[in-house]
Formats: sequence, C-alpha cells, structure tokens
Amino acid sequence: MEWELRPPRHSVDRRAIRWWAVQALAWVLPPVLVLGSLAALIAPARSWLLGALLIVALPGAVYALLMPARRYRVHRWEVTEEAVYAASGWLWLKWRVAPMSRIQTVDTVRGPLQQIFSLSGVKVTTASAAGSIKIHGLDRHLAAALVEQLTARAQAVPGDAT
Repeated sequence: MEWELRPPRHSVDRRAIRWWAVQALAWVLPPVLVLGSLAALIAPARSWLLGALLIVALPGAVYALLMPARRYRVHRWEVTEEAVYAASGWLWLKWRVAPMSRIQTVDTVRGPLQQIFSLSGVKVTTASAAGSIKIHGLDRHLAAALVEQLTARAQAVPGDAT
C-alpha cells in the first residue's frame, strides 16, 4: 500500500475562527481585568500593576487577534479509504496520518464553547505511541457523520488495530 504524502484537503468550519478567538479571550481577559481592578483600587502599587497589565494585555491581544486566523489556515483534515490525515497547530505545526488498520476508537468531543458555536471535534485513538489524532472545529453534523464513517471503515479492516 503506497500513500501519497500531501496536505489534507478539507478545512475546518469557518466558525472555528470565532471559537478560537473566544477561547483566547477567555484566557487573556481574566488576568487583565484583575490587574486593571487592582491598579484602580491600590494607588501605591498602581505603576507596577499597570506595567504587569501591559505585559499580559499586549501579547494577549496579539495572540487573540492573530492565532485564530493562522490556525484556520493550518488546520485541515481528510479521510481516505486507507487513512485519516490531520494537520494542526499555529506556531508548532503537526501533521498526522493514521492507517485505518491502526484505528482503535473514534469519539466525538464537544466542549461548552464548541456547543455554543455548533462545533465539534473528532478524536481518533490509534495503536500508536504518538497518541490520538484530533480534528477540532468541525460542524457538529459533519463530525457525527465522520465518526460513523470512520467507525464503519475501521471495522471493515481485518485485525485488531494493534
């Protein structure tokens, strides 16, 4: 069996951009709000609290603005008769390929924010020390269909995926 080494063909759902942006803001805003509140309340410490606020807020704003679009350009996936392909990351890029014969389980993953955006993820557990393949940011209906498709294809392959 010979595989063509190429990037996966399918992009994730465009709503993933907003989902990733909200996730980023959920990490950045709490410390910014705490530091801002403390700076407003504690006059003697105001200068170093505002300094700390800038140290947190500026990189956080850059992260929240740039990361979602970059991740959208990188995150891709594809399922063929022979394998599952996934590319992910935004600074460190990861490309994974798993043959159908190595698939052990296929799961749907939906966190609270994903549910708000009607998104879902698919986790493909393989017989590999490298761990599972995760495809995040799919439309929830597409993810459910993908889980069914992968499960059927993996069951059709003889052997025990080890």
